[in-house]
Amino acid sequence: MKQLKMRSRMIINTILDVRVHCGDLAEADAMALMTGRGFQEEGEAAGKWRRALLTSAQLSTYYVGYTEVSDLAAGLRVGRPEWSERQMHGALLAHGSSAVRHLRSLLLH
Repeated sequence: MKQLKMRSRMIINTILDVRVHCGDLAEADAMALMTGRGFQEEGEAAGKWRRALLTSAQLSTYYVGYTEVSDLAAGLRVGRPEWSERQMHGALLAHGSSAVRHLRSLLLH
């Protein structure tokens, strides 16, 4: 459940980021989205609104990173079906905070 909640927040952050910078999202609508569908506290949502106004594309990077790592994990499951979840996670974490493109070449080739 926690993973689904965090994934939902990442997606809402991405929607917020894009719509703020496209100029079609009012603060009241953003707050309703974050506190309603995103289950965020009012203070957290207000801080996120300010971040979205001050930074461009920062909030959406979490979702991009999540999808890249998820795609890499899916590729590992196909390429190494004999690995347990523990082995797969160990392999993903063994190289520290490397960029996903480098991890992909290290783990899939």
